[in-house]
Amino acid sequence: MSGRQHRETELARQIRARGLAAGRSSAQIAEEIYEKCSSQFGTTRIKGHRLAHGVALADVIEQIRALFERDGKAAPGIGETLLSAYESGLKRPGPEYLHYLCSAYRVEPVSLGYDGPCICGHGHKMPGVVRGDLQDGRPDTSPGPRELLIQPIGFDHSADGGEEDENVLRRTLLQLLAGGAITLDGQVLGSVESMRRRMDDTLVSATVSPAMLDQWEESTIGFGRQYMNTAPLRLLCDVMLEFAAVRKAMERRQPVDLQERLCRMAAQLAGLTGMIMVNLGDHRLARSFFRTGRTAADETGDRALRAWVTAREALVPLYYGDPREALNLAKKSRDLAGQTPCAAQAMAPVVEARALAMMSGSGKKDVVDQAKRALSRARAAFSQMAAADQDDSTFGYTERQLYFHQGDALVKLGQAMEADLILEQALTKYGPTDWLDPTFIKFDRAQCKILEGDVDEALEIAQRTVSGLDEACRPDILMQRAHEVGKQVEVKAPGHPKLKTYMESLRGRSASTEDPTADRSGS
Repeated sequence: MSGRQHRETELARQIRARGLAAGRSSAQIAEEIYEKCSSQFGTTRIKGHRLAHGVALADVIEQIRALFERDGKAAPGIGETLLSAYESGLKRPGPEYLHYLCSAYRVEPVSLGYDGPCICGHGHKMPGVVRGDLQDGRPDTSPGPRELLIQPIGFDHSADGGEEDENVLRRTLLQLLAGGAITLDGQVLGSVESMRRRMDDTLVSATVSPAMLDQWEESTIGFGRQYMNTAPLRLLCDVMLEFAAVRKAMERRQPVDLQERLCRMAAQLAGLTGMIMVNLGDHRLARSFFRTGRTAADETGDRALRAWVTAREALVPLYYGDPREALNLAKKSRDLAGQTPCAAQAMAPVVEARALAMMSGSGKKDVVDQAKRALSRARAAFSQMAAADQDDSTFGYTERQLYFHQGDALVKLGQAMEADLILEQALTKYGPTDWLDPTFIKFDRAQCKILEGDVDEALEIAQRTVSGLDEACRPDILMQRAHEVGKQVEVKAPGHPKLKTYMESLRGRSASTEDPTADRSGS
């Protein structure tokens, strides 16, 4: 505690002691603390109430958590850091948190320094009383009956703290736009998870104009286009703010046609967020968003959409978990798609081939044949897709992605020459602003060179690729691929003179991924 804070606390303690001795209420003591400390220490009204109760930040947080538990709600995301920000005036509590702060301190919002009534519509000093807390601009500190903590009643869930989560994303987005070095921290992840849970709640419980729906659909498609060439954290902020807007529109049931469009957007945005969370290295949240996407897709009855979400979810265990689970999800996606020409019909067999290669390794003829048959099915399905789906790299499946994923599967199968030709062709189909897939392809090509025995060329490709990654585009999965190249070189040529330099450059590049609060991304 700084000297300034210590003096503030000491003065508040003296005021509280005298007030209690004189029989004054906590609200009266809080007002006196505010009057005597605000000019000298910048004490806010909300902080004055905590000091008047003589409790620490942690005590207030525990009381709020107890109130949430009493009301049958999930544990709130509020912590000491956020409460301190409220007390310093850096942030304003959302409607739900303000309600519970009022309940904890047994005062009205205006007594804590915030305009307007509480969302519960009742007073917090006496049950069932709707009243202001100011008289002539000052809190009502007149003696009255014993202050009681009221039992909160239901309120509008559109104001259930979502604004606080959206503000976290807005602040992060503004800092990113200003060129700040922002890392993926617990507060951002907490806000993202809270927004996903509210969408889940809305889907199981939910008027908007068709014009607004058109705008949201255009935005959703636009975010899909940005996926390949926008830093993951920046895109996450944009997508989640749109996700929140769609959720609010779904809180009340819409006409059937509009509701279906909203559910489609919810599924697409949830699926896209799951893809971004894979890139950011958080496979737990990725799986959660894909589950939300499946719930929303089920509401549409669209087999192709349900199959797309499942095919995208299969990438989580493919990259982070058990390839057997990836294989099962790919087969499930294929079954969901049925005979409907769609992106999942081509994506699912490619995931099957990649999972088979990871499960059985390279060189086994039966596995090679099985994987190649899956790739053949993928090419046949791709030829049946609509042109619009073939041009959409996020919600559809493009030719360049097909080449890339075929090449990746062939590398894992040990088919170096065929894989290198396909990967080289894939690279020519990406634009100069695309960085995510092309970087994967370059590491795959480096692995091809290792399989062919050209270690020098492999290290040169890998080193050039790592050096070309910007600060915001150093995906965790990509760095894992970079390390894989180094490990393969070490097995093939353990004393290679360039290996040490390459591995040292990776350690410098991957330092940020070793910090749990660092920006982690991948494909």
